[in-house]
Amino acid sequence: MPVPHVTELKLHQKSKVLEVAFDDGGRYDLTCEYLRVFSPSAEVRGHGPGQEVLQVGKENVNIDAIEPVGNYGVKLVFDDGHNTGIYSWGFLHELAVNQAENWETYVSRLRQAGHQRRPTTRD
Repeated sequence: MPVPHVTELKLHQKSKVLEVAFDDGGRYDLTCEYLRVFSPSAEVRGHGPGQEVLQVGKENVNIDAIEPVGNYGVKLVFDDGHNTGIYSWGFLHELAVNQAENWETYVSRLRQAGHQRRPTTRD
């Protein structure tokens, strides 16, 4: 099964949402916080299973820039200084279609670690 390619990326900085459209017809709204806490970077994912670093305090993070990487992905530059990790089209699609499950797991991990999300202007 071919990996869907991104056909449109539209950053809504005020609402801190990245709108992503794929060539399979899917269109998704991904919050900057969601994209930041699920960054594909080694800083977040670690260098192997079990080395993930739980990201906390990212409720109000925004994206400052979107930089193309070849014809297969983008690098997102966040306003908290995080700018590593390449979001391939396949990875973005995976984040998009699994958003509800991923988010539920993330919030549960926060709770288990004794953290709580702070309310944001969009909550």
